[in-house]
Amino acid sequence: MCLILFAHRASAEYPLLVAANRDEFHARPTAASDFWQEHPGVLAGRDLEAGGTWMGISADRRFAAVTNYRDPQRTAPAPRSRGELTSLYLTGDQSPRDYLLELEDRADDYAGFNLLLGDGKDLWYFSNQRTGNGGPRALAPGIYGLSNAALDTPWPKVTRGKQALQQLLAGAPTHERLAVTVSDRELATPGQLSGQGLHGEMDQLLSAQFIVNPTYGTRATTTLWQDATGRRHWRETSFAPTGEPSGAVEKVVP
Repeated sequence: MCLILFAHRASAEYPLLVAANRDEFHARPTAASDFWQEHPGVLAGRDLEAGGTWMGISADRRFAAVTNYRDPQRTAPAPRSRGELTSLYLTGDQSPRDYLLELEDRADDYAGFNLLLGDGKDLWYFSNQRTGNGGPRALAPGIYGLSNAALDTPWPKVTRGKQALQQLLAGAPTHERLAVTVSDRELATPGQLSGQGLHGEMDQLLSAQFIVNPTYGTRATTTLWQDATGRRHWRETSFAPTGEPSGAVEKVVP
């Protein structure tokens, strides 16, 4: 997943709002989100190649999402799949803090990642790129954006998305309104990219919030919010390589 916008306790009525795009090669086999047969309390999509997931929730109010950390200088395969970072948390019983503290010892077994974990009250962030203060941290209430660099790196698509999410908080969330915050298909200008040290053709392709390309692009948009009663409202919309919707899964989890 390559773009996650989220509001953590920025609203008393909606403690968590999320809009996210998963960008991946279209050839990579994927199962749309559903409750997992072996873990009926987990609602998530599944990467059928490595078995993990990019984002999911659970019946005990867990939330997990991961993005890769893009570093063109480090492209060697890692021993373990980043998708297990989320799936192990969703199917386990550790607190976000305990899980991340334990993960620190094996974080280098994975290619570069950003990881978000929640338990219905607190939300934690950790990257094995040792950004910021270098370790797991609980997030203060606020609006955040995460792509393929450190949390809140002001890439154009992140900055635009955070502004849109801020405006959305003025009213009640809907899946349609949340999806709009990550739907922009316009590419950033070379000037906008150079300010963040991004210059190549691939950087240009990836600069859109919603990527349309026959080989690699936005495969799914997931929208989620938690209301004051604790219910989670979830929708995942899948997309064809043309950028056209190809299916949707919508659930409400108590």
